[in-house]
Amino acid sequence: MTQVVEIPLWLFVLIVLFAAVTFASHFLFPSVRWFFRRRLERAVTRLNERLTRPIEPFKLARRYDMIQRLIYDPEVTREIVNHARSNKVPENVAFERARAYAREIVPSFSAFTYFGLGTRMSRLLVNSIYSVWTGPRNDEIIRSIPKDATVVFIMNHRSNMDYVLVTYLAARTSALSYAVGEWARVWPLSRLIRMMGAYFIRRKSRGALYRKVLARYVQMAIAGGVAQAIFPEGGLSLNGRLMPPRMGLLSYVLEGHDPEGRDVVFVPVAINYDRVLEDRVLIAAAARGDRRFGARISVVVRFILSKFWQGLRGRVTRFGTAAVVFGEPVSLRTFGADKPVEDLARSLMQRIEAVMPVLVVPLISRVLAKKDKPVSQSEIVSCVKDLVERVEPFMPEKLGKNLDAAVHNALAQMRKHGVVSEEAHGWRIVPGQRPVIEYYANSIAHRFQADATAA
Repeated sequence: MTQVVEIPLWLFVLIVLFAAVTFASHFLFPSVRWFFRRRLERAVTRLNERLTRPIEPFKLARRYDMIQRLIYDPEVTREIVNHARSNKVPENVAFERARAYAREIVPSFSAFTYFGLGTRMSRLLVNSIYSVWTGPRNDEIIRSIPKDATVVFIMNHRSNMDYVLVTYLAARTSALSYAVGEWARVWPLSRLIRMMGAYFIRRKSRGALYRKVLARYVQMAIAGGVAQAIFPEGGLSLNGRLMPPRMGLLSYVLEGHDPEGRDVVFVPVAINYDRVLEDRVLIAAAARGDRRFGARISVVVRFILSKFWQGLRGRVTRFGTAAVVFGEPVSLRTFGADKPVEDLARSLMQRIEAVMPVLVVPLISRVLAKKDKPVSQSEIVSCVKDLVERVEPFMPEKLGKNLDAAVHNALAQMRKHGVVSEEAHGWRIVPGQRPVIEYYANSIAHRFQADATAA
């Protein structure tokens, strides 16, 4: 026992490394995790004190635990058995398929990433691109919702900036959970999006097992009080108008509603812009009749970095106004979960349409779309004023008070965007850019439906 034993140096180093890893894994790492978890819990407690709707424990659950809970859910288990039987595969193979779906869907929410990084970056990015206007009753509507109800924001989808804009505006309310399409499943964007609490969905999946796993996750999140944000159109509007709603996620909410449990309150959200960053990409997709968007992630990242750099240098160039207005909420308990999902979707889309904000660029676009020759600026101002008399309650108050300056600035932005030009006889649409003008005019076309009917 006291004899000297000689061993090679490489073996000694290996033994020391194994000992260090064992010590760290059994004593050091658990202590460090406990230390940071305690700090995180205290930070979340302080955060919940200032949020209108505190973060629910469901959202803070570990991702591994949530995946396990999901794949062992009785309804998912039954669907695993059905999948194995119908596809003639062993049940363990079907089970692993369900696990893969769960890992794909379930987010890994980080309160620090969401509130420490996400909302701050959202605020900086949004304010570097737009002047933001919110509806005068937005805060009142949120305060009117019972604290024990789950809030589901139902939004029209104009731009990918919708995610950033609403995340920023809802930062004082709660942490939102979004359904994000497959476009965002690229590293490192996917990692960041998961940490922001978003979950990925396959828009075109028709598999019953996948739909069941997705449905049960959505239903568990709703039952757990997690605030949701849903785009019922299922994608970006290609022509500027509201698109027909898709029933997928809404049907999951209705099917999983427990009349004795939490109420679900839907808040319609209408979003409009003076400038949609992807407008020409969307218009080109509409002309082709598909939804293949040619924008590359590198272009998006370069644009975002350039706006951040402008902000740091104090040389911010904004693209007009971005407006967000909340409509009258719909309580599922009052509406009735037994009613057809089509009725609920129709009601929500009508409420979005009813509060759609009216901005200056869409108004000018409506004026120019009806003209075949150059129009003087004074005539444009006069026509816009006539339109404003009919839609003023839906406009930012500051624009209505100084309409001449608002029209002047909007025309300058539209010229910079390359859709209008100023000639000796006035302003005209640049050849080939009429679809862009009609795209913006369409966002408020329903406000003047009586004109179309009379014509």
